[in-house]
Amino acid sequence: MITTSARLLHLLSLLQTRPQWTGPQLVAELGVSARTVRGDMDKLRELGYPVSSTPGAAGGYRLGPGAKLPPLLLDEDEAAAVVLGLGGAAPGSVSGFETASARARTKIEQVLPSRVRHRIDSLQASTVIPNHAGAEADPQVLAAIAGTVRDRHRLRFDYRNHDGDAQYRTTEPHRLVYLGHRWYLVAWDLDRSDWRTFRVDRISPRIPTGPRFDPREPPRGDLITFVAAGRRIARFRYRAKVLVRRSATELVDWLPDGIAVEPVDDESCIVHAGGDTAYILAAHLTFLDADFELDGPPEVLAALREIGRRCAAATSE
Repeated sequence: MITTSARLLHLLSLLQTRPQWTGPQLVAELGVSARTVRGDMDKLRELGYPVSSTPGAAGGYRLGPGAKLPPLLLDEDEAAAVVLGLGGAAPGSVSGFETASARARTKIEQVLPSRVRHRIDSLQASTVIPNHAGAEADPQVLAAIAGTVRDRHRLRFDYRNHDGDAQYRTTEPHRLVYLGHRWYLVAWDLDRSDWRTFRVDRISPRIPTGPRFDPREPPRGDLITFVAAGRRIARFRYRAKVLVRRSATELVDWLPDGIAVEPVDDESCIVHAGGDTAYILAAHLTFLDADFELDGPPEVLAALREIGRRCAAATSE
């Protein structure tokens, strides 16, 4: 009986390591007959584990999702990695997950061999994990947004902007990004015809979701850089998107703080700039040693014209 129970646990562990096993593979791994393998599969099904089988040369056995959670059989490295990961997740940014992470970690640590616990204790004693001071995201909101990303459904939501004003937005959600202890949604804003980032803790989704959409070409570069650029200018009252007739590599190293660069081609780039006042933003743009095009906002255009007038007056003879 002990041998059979141990073999069933080993078999369950094997089924968790890859999508599918053939009968001969399991016979070789377990050192038993094909008949014994079939019998053990029947025992697992009786215990409530959804094991499916497919006949033929290309067939085999597969462990599918079910109502019963199978025991996770981890080796020492896997167990240590899980415990350390849960330790870092405890002060995380998803509301309600801290307690669940701590409970799961306690359960795993209770059954770890002493040598594994010693490895974990040594790592924790020599490692500093920062507390996550960012606003927490509601797991139900995260799940709702993730569902629209997966199913490619338009997402409609109420949004509190930087000043606390409520706005209604209609978007085509692209990805969720975790950066700087906060969750962000990268989405195509249909009303503004542009890619935007939204803090998830400020989103209140509306139900039902919108119709399906065909995915667009995502923002240039990696999404982490895109979100980081949006974060840098989001705190400013005035923001502008400027087409600059110079490559990004020539500008990025010497631009003032608050200005982010997005490459377009070898001869031009998009500069995302921000300032606490329209005049400060306009002054930042004059630092650009290149021709540029700016459509707005109107206050910044007016400030640029005033700067140009003063410069012309100062140099007139």
